[in-house]
Amino acid sequence: MIDQYASLTGNWNYPTKIRFGAGRISELADACRTAGIRRPLLVTDPGLKPLPMIMEAIGALEHAGIACALFADVHPNPVGADVEAGLKMFRANKNDGVIVFGGGSAMDAGKAIAFMSGQTRPIWDYEDREDWWSRADPAGIAPVIAIPTTAGTGSEVGRAAVIVDESNHTKKIIFHPKMLPVEVIADPELTFGLPSHITAATGMDALSHSLEAYCSPFFHPLGNGIALEGMRLCKDWLPTAVKTGSNIEARAYMMAASSMGATAFQKGLGSMHAMSHPCSSLRGTHHGLTNAVVMPYVLLHNKSVIEERLAAAARYMNLKNQSFIGFVDWVLALREEVGIPNTLKEIGVDLDMIPEGAPMALEDPSNGGNPLPMSVGDYEMLYRNAIEGRLV
Repeated sequence: MIDQYASLTGNWNYPTKIRFGAGRISELADACRTAGIRRPLLVTDPGLKPLPMIMEAIGALEHAGIACALFADVHPNPVGADVEAGLKMFRANKNDGVIVFGGGSAMDAGKAIAFMSGQTRPIWDYEDREDWWSRADPAGIAPVIAIPTTAGTGSEVGRAAVIVDESNHTKKIIFHPKMLPVEVIADPELTFGLPSHITAATGMDALSHSLEAYCSPFFHPLGNGIALEGMRLCKDWLPTAVKTGSNIEARAYMMAASSMGATAFQKGLGSMHAMSHPCSSLRGTHHGLTNAVVMPYVLLHNKSVIEERLAAAARYMNLKNQSFIGFVDWVLALREEVGIPNTLKEIGVDLDMIPEGAPMALEDPSNGGNPLPMSVGDYEMLYRNAIEGRLV
């Protein structure tokens, strides 16, 4: 497979060291040695735990003389208790690094465990607010090797973890520059078994990251360039990845688009994510799916300030109608093609959530990157529109 698809294989060093290409999971032991990890804790989720890819990875490590412990008690939206349980195992086993193997939930939990391995304050003291990250002891952050098995969150190249604070059911972003994994193995073959509906939801998550980063008002030309190409890759390859899950080109380009989206959103996110986080913490919705559902509602709300920008994106992406409306029409058509519902109601979010969810959206860190200033009333309206299916 590697020889046949040599053009889709590479070693990258942006924003961290990435071993990209089919079959490169075979380099896991070498990645551990390069990172100086001798006793890793492999963090994954309950769905992946029994699959051959996990046992094969552990077996390969053991064959190379690397003792590996396994932790998989991770919720779909990781909570603080997941991090505490993993941290307890990390310390009991005297682990010296973390391998995160999976999608967004495993990535968030594993990165948080590695971050907290040498800290003394509660995890919530390191939330991504002001300069709270500077409270952490950087020497107490264990190295992470990230192995994505979905193409969506891009957390393998991120410097943060999203964890639910169960005391108030809010998603909190824990941030530190050294949370960035030291090595990434991006092997698109690991996504072959991903069901089509998860491929669609995670792929739309990748799109939302590039799209919101591109629309963010902050000055970051590098982020804009990465975001534009990330959106183009989603346009060209997400439908194929959903329809033909074993297409290596589609899987590889979507894995690249996922990492690109997470790299670009260093520029900022926006109201899609601000709305999605309360839905996930209060109603348990899938993060990427929720972003996909609210996407056109947020774009239309922000039209007055992003109209020219999205027209430029439509031209770059060679859309049939190269205007703002053409871009929104493409989003709607893409959602329909890959099976994304039209309303939040269809994924379990009802009007009763609005009184609690709207203030949470306003307080979400992602809200600060929205192109338009928002209010609680704006979020109440957007939630209502997205629940009832009113595109205005």
